[in-house]
Amino acid sequence: MSRKGHSRWTGKRRARAPVFAALGDETRLSLVAKLCGGQPHSISRLTEGSKLTRQAITKHLRVLESVGIVHSVRRGRESRFEFDPESMEGIKEYLDFVSEQWDQALSRLKSFVEN
Repeated sequence: MSRKGHSRWTGKRRARAPVFAALGDETRLSLVAKLCGGQPHSISRLTEGSKLTRQAITKHLRVLESVGIVHSVRRGRESRFEFDPESMEGIKEYLDFVSEQWDQALSRLKSFVEN
């Protein structure tokens, strides 16, 4: 890979690190899974079936919102949270790049072992 290409992906990696950090929490992954259905959910609805308080769920949602994975929409006195699928496009692109690097490394290793 050229130096310019490497630099470009280093910048993308730095930009994506907060998203991976946000997704590195089991509670936040659970919230994202609930929101992936396409319907906005209130904090009350997202708290159902959880041992966590509304305040704890709200803190997790704010972390996800800060990195663009979800966004809130105010409806009267209630905030509803929605998953933002566009936020995952950059993550998918980065993971595809990393996957390609691994494929190339494994191919080089295979060639080395076979020769």
